[in-house]
Amino acid sequence: MPGFLLHVGAIVLCAHGGTAQPTVPNPRVKVMGQPTVFQAAPYVVAGCSFPPPPVANGPCVTAQWLLGALRVRSNGMPLLLQDSQALCVPTGTPLTIAMTQTRVKGM
Repeated sequence: MPGFLLHVGAIVLCAHGGTAQPTVPNPRVKVMGQPTVFQAAPYVVAGCSFPPPPVANGPCVTAQWLLGALRVRSNGMPLLLQDSQALCVPTGTPLTIAMTQTRVKGM
């Protein structure tokens, strides 16, 4: 499905309200003056409110993207889109893209 390209300034949240940021931005492709993000780049999560063991298996620490753009690549790697999907580690919950740029779409 087509969606807007994800950039480093996008607001990405874990299911428990923690903020997620990319570890490796893509400096070759920029949108709105900010680097885009590769699918292979893991995200780090800060401020997750999910309780640690023995109560639960949280908090979210990192997230890995499972699905990226099918047709938009940079350096041979797919870029992330607004509808891309990721899972957090160790909780297994998804990331939510709350806000991203709305000028450049990919597929």
